[in-house]
Amino acid sequence: MPTDSISREKSKLTAAALALLLAPFGAHHYYLGSHTSGFLLLMLSCFCVGSVVSLVEGMMLLVMSDDEFDEKYNQRRPQPMEFVFQERP
Repeated sequence: MPTDSISREKSKLTAAALALLLAPFGAHHYYLGSHTSGFLLLMLSCFCVGSVVSLVEGMMLLVMSDDEFDEKYNQRRPQPMEFVFQERP
């Protein structure tokens, strides 16, 4: 099976809820598979920057179309250092 046709079944609402409710921890990145981004947000939360980025990404996930979310997170594996606000590589 080619790596581009991976079916992952991640939920947009779960990712958005994790981003909004657990903003200081970058939990949505761990859920979506970009662990390095999650760790970076966790470290930046000491300076309140990570929390702000997570809250913005949570809102972006809520307004993202289902098709765009599926294409970005369910049909491929995200890069370790990939943020929600980045264009798909």
